[in-house]
Amino acid sequence: MRNKIKSLSILLCNAAAAVPALAYAGDGARSNIILILVDDMGYSDLGIYGSEIETPNLDKLAREGIRFREFYNNSISAPTRASLITGQYSHCAGIGYFNVNLGLPGYQGFLNRESMTFGEVLRESGYNTFISGKWHVGNDSICWPAQRGFDRSYGFIDGASNYYDAGEYASGNQSGYGDAVRLVKDNHRTTLEPGRYLTDAITDNALEFIDQRKKESPFFLYLAFNAPHWPLQAPEEVIEKYRGRFAKGWDVLHEERLARQKEMGILPPGQTVAERDKDVPLWENLTYEQKQLWQRKMEVYAAMIDRVDQSVGRLIDKLKETGEYDNTLILFLSDNGAEGRYTSIFRKRPRVGGPIGSAGSWEYQEQPWAYLSVTPLRQYKDDLHEGGCCTSFIAWYPSRIPKGQLVQGTGHIIDIAPTLYEIAEASYPESYQGHDIQPLPGVSLWPVLEGKAAVVAREEPLFWERAGNRAVRSGKWKLVSSYPDLRWELYDMEKDRGETQDLASQYPAIVDRLSALYFEWAKTHQVVDYDRIKPEREIRVSARKPAL
Repeated sequence: MRNKIKSLSILLCNAAAAVPALAYAGDGARSNIILILVDDMGYSDLGIYGSEIETPNLDKLAREGIRFREFYNNSISAPTRASLITGQYSHCAGIGYFNVNLGLPGYQGFLNRESMTFGEVLRESGYNTFISGKWHVGNDSICWPAQRGFDRSYGFIDGASNYYDAGEYASGNQSGYGDAVRLVKDNHRTTLEPGRYLTDAITDNALEFIDQRKKESPFFLYLAFNAPHWPLQAPEEVIEKYRGRFAKGWDVLHEERLARQKEMGILPPGQTVAERDKDVPLWENLTYEQKQLWQRKMEVYAAMIDRVDQSVGRLIDKLKETGEYDNTLILFLSDNGAEGRYTSIFRKRPRVGGPIGSAGSWEYQEQPWAYLSVTPLRQYKDDLHEGGCCTSFIAWYPSRIPKGQLVQGTGHIIDIAPTLYEIAEASYPESYQGHDIQPLPGVSLWPVLEGKAAVVAREEPLFWERAGNRAVRSGKWKLVSSYPDLRWELYDMEKDRGETQDLASQYPAIVDRLSALYFEWAKTHQVVDYDRIKPEREIRVSARKPAL
């Protein structure tokens, strides 16, 4: 019976999606492609998006390439990665909820075989295919990267990892992950060497793969950092850079980020800013000791992003060293917004085994600093308001993308796969290894990237569902609801990116039209009522006041 349901669901997904045109008239050598994904980073955490965190290498890519004001993910890790890797809506790829099996095809917790990965498509097209970093789209070894199209792979399979071997702190580690950082390299289990920092190891292996590539063929590198995802751990020398940098507190820094965003054009004139999160305490009301604790958290969080940026600098140096600098497309984004609330299933709050930032730390950013990270947007990771599902997005290609563009964009992660295939001159098959392959629902970003459009042109709205949270984006309108309330809210994104004025009661016809489209999409994309499949131990982000 389950196989019949799955076959019907696949047919419905196929019928709902249109095959994009993938032909690209290239000249000379085919392009190398590097896709960089970070984890749990807020919309405004790069310097070029208004932050005080130092990210000179990513800022340089943005100044020499293009930035989007609006680029959407799926608001949480595994569903975002499923859509990114396959180009499908996450339910059609098999990961509508998370990387756990809830007994239905759209919720099986690993990538299905009717969805080709970008590793598979690009390898079939003659690319060297590499991944270094976090996988999180299937834990069983039959689902690992080497089995899904990657020539070389390094990183961890599940959703979270320490950044250091726990070492002297191992006896106090309450995380459940043990003292060693468990990794996989080319299908072989390994661990992180004591004293080595995981972000550095991810970068080192990526550079190794580039060095060892077949030089007669182009390469694709999926560089999936887990920073700045919890736990807050970073090299002390990088943390020291930020000593005292956040002493003003989140209220003042939020206003400073807004001012920079207005100056940069990230926040256009007349656009709204999300209302202040009422659950975030006023910085001025904290005690001296509380301020010291909170500053340390953000110093470490900033250091984690800084180290990623340093890694991007090393990557750029490698492209220059290998002569691939002018023939490489680099894309950068985050898998969701900042983590503003405690994710209950992953871990109970443990006793801290060591100082914040050390191998014994198991802290995370928390809501007050997440409020700063998502400036000027509303809400956080796992929510489908803008702060949860919108990311900074940078594209750089020195020979093909005009310099210094800042556009509205309104792209989505389902658009990345068709973009890569167009750039790579890769064909997307109707069948692969005995499986009928679902068409791609996204469209190529290339007209926007090359400066011929300011917004991605698409015929269909964008849709989301995650653990009962729902949203639709159609033109300027965004319809959104949060579980378990499920009341539809309507916002005009042209004027109200901060989602401050719910227009649902003023425009009931628009609510009816968009909600009808949502339910039609849900029927044809394996989405079911969340209350029917909600697991006993719910993986979602629950409201929680910050620890003071």
